[in-house]
Amino acid sequence: MNEYQHKIGPSAIEAELKALMLSSQDGNAAAHQRLLKRLSRHLRAYYKGKLGRVGRGAQEAEDLVQEAVLAIHIQRHTYDPEEPLTPWVHAIARYKLIDFLRRTRASVADVPIDEANEVTAHDDHLGVESSFDVGKLLSRLPEKMQCAIQAVKIDGLSVAEAALKCGISESGVKVGVHRGLKALAKLIAQGTKT
Repeated sequence: MNEYQHKIGPSAIEAELKALMLSSQDGNAAAHQRLLKRLSRHLRAYYKGKLGRVGRGAQEAEDLVQEAVLAIHIQRHTYDPEEPLTPWVHAIARYKLIDFLRRTRASVADVPIDEANEVTAHDDHLGVESSFDVGKLLSRLPEKMQCAIQAVKIDGLSVAEAALKCGISESGVKVGVHRGLKALAKLIAQGTKT
């Protein structure tokens, strides 16, 4: 736990993040951006810790951060304001981690997936600046890359299904998703106004 978290405590972090989410759901773009920036730091620390246990690197953790932040952005309308935010974020983070482990054939048993508050227990200060408008960000990528990311990461299609939909090879889909996520992360890190 860093000094900031030690001073304010886990319940204060939950309250702060939940307030940002509620403002975000009400259309406050600045609150949405702050929420995603804060969650990115927490998710980065969470994924680095989990993936480090199975010998995976920071780049893979960063890819998962981008996937989780994208999912949070897209699914924010599903968050129930009557419930705590941390378990909702944890469910998304956990799903992305398990999906990654399945894709890479790593053993889920090697990565303990604990309580929801573990997601906000740590904060990685390599913050991500962005406007997080997914549609506009995707529009800045080449068409085939957009299609691959939309199909696999947003629509949940398999690589084979995405290849058919996008008119490219399966390896083209994999490369497009990987490079596209890196390009999106770069755009977000630069704080590109879209």
